[in-house]
Amino acid sequence: MASFRIEGGHKLGGTITPQGAKNEVLQILCAVLLTSEKVVVNNVPDIIDVNKLIFILGELGVKVEKTSKNSYVFQSNEINLSYLESAEFKRDGSSLRGSIMLVGPLLARFGKGYIPRPGGDKIGRRRLDTHFEGFIRLGAKFRYNKEEYFYGVEADNLLGTDMLLDEASVTGTANILMASVLAKGTTKIYNAACEPYIQQLSKMLNSMGANISGIGSNLLTISGVDSLNGCEHTVLPDMIEIGSWIGVAVMTKSELTIKNVSWENLGQIPNVFRKLGIKLEKKGDDIYIPEQESYEIQNYIDGSVLTVADAPWPGFTPDLLSIVLVLATQAKGTVLIHQKMFESRLFFVDKLIDMGAKVILCDPHRATVIGHNFQSQLKATKMTSPDIRAGISLLIAALSAKGTSIINNIEQIDRGYENIEARLKSIGAKIERIED
Repeated sequence: MASFRIEGGHKLGGTITPQGAKNEVLQILCAVLLTSEKVVVNNVPDIIDVNKLIFILGELGVKVEKTSKNSYVFQSNEINLSYLESAEFKRDGSSLRGSIMLVGPLLARFGKGYIPRPGGDKIGRRRLDTHFEGFIRLGAKFRYNKEEYFYGVEADNLLGTDMLLDEASVTGTANILMASVLAKGTTKIYNAACEPYIQQLSKMLNSMGANISGIGSNLLTISGVDSLNGCEHTVLPDMIEIGSWIGVAVMTKSELTIKNVSWENLGQIPNVFRKLGIKLEKKGDDIYIPEQESYEIQNYIDGSVLTVADAPWPGFTPDLLSIVLVLATQAKGTVLIHQKMFESRLFFVDKLIDMGAKVILCDPHRATVIGHNFQSQLKATKMTSPDIRAGISLLIAALSAKGTSIINNIEQIDRGYENIEARLKSIGAKIERIED
């Protein structure tokens, strides 16, 4: 296992271009299974989770050609369905949460889809009920092997229907959407997730010949078609990485420009950072963060303490609450962080407390942060990354801290951030990867 050694307290500066969106590309790569024709995907990030999924597609028989650093051609014209019931697939699929989205397209095109219980972040329970209840509504039969934690759905024909999702799950919506595009008749998905990732997937499927309307709303209507064609698709910049670079700039009191951020797809992100007192400027499609010596958290108009909470789109993404929490440790003022979706995602705050942050963990979902206003610098320490987002948050804290910090288990960070240490070095960070 590798570690990062970070010498904190240095100002950074320069320009960064965000990688392709991890949460979008995992859906897009699964969608290549819906057609036998070639699918070109651009702006694919070189990160562990994406590379794992590309490996699984290759083992499944998908022809994979890497045409440039971040572009691929996929063709699913000779699929090896026996791999789905192999010991190798049970091992490979269980290591990646995003592998669940293979089931929808496999079910739609081949009449069956299997998956071992997926792994991924240790951030609390992440139910699969929404996915499988949707497949059952489309006419699939569900089975589950308790001994091997192995799920399966099978159907001779999928039939369009109306369904109300029990939660606006992004991956659940994507999976059901991919299953329904080849179903007979019309499917209506109420309470669908409407994140930019789902919009991108819907636009891609339509470019392949699907018939999806209501894109961007929480009601998707899908008229099933007999088959889909190939296409070319470009992945959006990663909004979570964009928020992470904002955090890097602010905590190190640095000036930074983030290029080509796709402002129209950032939703509440700029507004929430501004509520923390952070200055952001829109320059074309770039974000410019000026050097700031301090920033003050806004209160509500009645004077009460600001709450930053996650919510389904167009609400604030849960993936950036860890970053907001770290930024609040050096703000002027107090904020309540309310992580509604995952009950274990705030448990990394003990590391911040060890660094000198004033954080009160109220319960598994809420933490109150009393900012230092940079009057007391965080202290370097040795820590372990529990998940992707907590990992990058601890890295940001270490970049601002006095002294040299060590972060272990950085494979968690590598799962979501492409070549992070080289990109940090390019703007002046003192960071070194240590291979054990």
